[in-house]
Amino acid sequence: MQNTDDLDKLLSILPDPIRVRLEEHPQLDSLIEVVMDLGRRPEARFPGKAEYLSETPITQNDLNESITRVGDFGGDNRAGIERTLHRISAIRNRRGEVIGLTCRVGRAIFGTIGMIRDLVESGRSILMLGRPGVGKTTALREIARVLADELDKRVVIIDTSNEIAGDGDVPHPAIGRARRMQVSRPELQHQVMIEAVENHMPEVIVIDEIGTELEALAARTIAERGVQLVGTAHGNQLENLIKNPTLSDLVGGIQSVTLGDEEARRRGSQKSVLERKAPPTFDIAVEMTERQKWVVHEQVAETIDMLLRGRKPNPEVRTVNETGEVTVTHELSSSPEMQTGGRSRSSSVRHNPLSIAPTSSQEGFFTPPPQGRGWRSSGKIKPTQAAPLSPEQQTFEQLLDVSLSRAFDARDEGLRSEDSENGEYIPGPNGEDLPLHIYPYGVSRHQLDQVVRTLNLPVVLTKDIDNADAVLALRSHVKNHSKLRHLAKSRQIPIHTLKASSVPQIAHSLRRLLNMDDPAMPDAAELDLFVRGDSEDELEALEEARLAVEQIVIPKGQPVELLPRSGLVRKMQHELVEHYHLQSRSFGDEPNRRLRIYPA
Repeated sequence: MQNTDDLDKLLSILPDPIRVRLEEHPQLDSLIEVVMDLGRRPEARFPGKAEYLSETPITQNDLNESITRVGDFGGDNRAGIERTLHRISAIRNRRGEVIGLTCRVGRAIFGTIGMIRDLVESGRSILMLGRPGVGKTTALREIARVLADELDKRVVIIDTSNEIAGDGDVPHPAIGRARRMQVSRPELQHQVMIEAVENHMPEVIVIDEIGTELEALAARTIAERGVQLVGTAHGNQLENLIKNPTLSDLVGGIQSVTLGDEEARRRGSQKSVLERKAPPTFDIAVEMTERQKWVVHEQVAETIDMLLRGRKPNPEVRTVNETGEVTVTHELSSSPEMQTGGRSRSSSVRHNPLSIAPTSSQEGFFTPPPQGRGWRSSGKIKPTQAAPLSPEQQTFEQLLDVSLSRAFDARDEGLRSEDSENGEYIPGPNGEDLPLHIYPYGVSRHQLDQVVRTLNLPVVLTKDIDNADAVLALRSHVKNHSKLRHLAKSRQIPIHTLKASSVPQIAHSLRRLLNMDDPAMPDAAELDLFVRGDSEDELEALEEARLAVEQIVIPKGQPVELLPRSGLVRKMQHELVEHYHLQSRSFGDEPNRRLRIYPA
């Protein structure tokens, strides 16, 4: 990379003691900025550190001396040095007097866009995101030069603070043949953007710091006229733009929509969801996380749709080493529903970016291409149907569905944390990769999640049928939904059916699907007792009865009296005790009537 910074011109505006100290500094070439505040010691900032340049505080005369050597300050309190890229920013008091200066070094670094050269040449609009100081303006300047000089395009730069092409009427050579339009006041930037398109017939518009709603609308207008846009915006990631109502239009805008019953069931979501309103203004987004590491979203529309659906996108991560070799990797982050033992894939290629052609469904959101894996690819899993339940089990279908008891939660959390620390994948009964990814259709996700957590099953619920190993659906829905059967057949995904969305049937089906028959596990009836309570009191009462039976009545052979409870709660405790083949009776008068458990 070739570095041009005209550093001597910046040093010439500083007071003599500060200039002499900097000229002798061993890290002068990596200087970022010099800060001079009234009544404080001058400070030089380098990558990762800062140090004082003098023990003498800055005086008003020092500030005035530097101000006279720079250009005029604009409405954004920025000035520059003619024919350089340096930026001088002022801090004013309430009377409008300058009481502080930030002298930032501007460098023209040629070759900084090697990581995204292919994207620049594609002709698509690019949005650069990143924290201050990461190099967004430097990259923007180099993109303008490459497009103008090497690709022979008509490029116009909207230079609001003269930071891209430098101060003065003659632009800095770093932008090549690109033309520069200055902005008299920052609030007029959107007008100059439209003027550039209407008067100067550009093929590319370069904009730095899109920060207002009017500028976002102007950018959309320019993009709809067929002009390539290259710009920067405030924010580190695309998620920041989604949450920013001022700039969300850059990524298509966000609106709340109400889904139909069938679509909400298919997605496994609420009926009111967030959706993208329109195509994004920018086709490509680049998150500049570090100077040598950029995250590239080549399909902004698909990325936004995935984020709104609660799924993690699959961006490119491009890095460059000291020799200029570019490495492109793909990391498929697990989505929220896949965070427990989810799988990830990565691939890398040197020099040439890895291109993946995603497919879009009719609804307009990203779905990865189907890939054979796990049980489906091995052919060891077959479509099955749940066996009919006994009359005793069917009585539990009408029980309420609520949160798990604290004891089960604590046990499961310990098991999950222990498994995650070991970092090992345990193969399933048929040699498949676990956890098993299940796509529920018409089955209560809440009940499914309860059963999975309570029984500690190696199951992950997914909202994407292409990532599923099996479909768990209600039998009535499968009969009336030919599209689901067609999708499952085309993707070789087996469908496992339930007669009703109840805790016993879900538990029975998951065990059957996983080929599990562990007698140590609670059966469906016991499981249902622990998820049927609709309050903390009921859960506490059931846990009290369980502990009394397992810790006193059975091991010590002693009867136990429980705390007074209501009639409904005592009935639930009686049912739990019967499961242990023990006897229990209620005694006492209301409201102190309570349960007594007898040993066998």
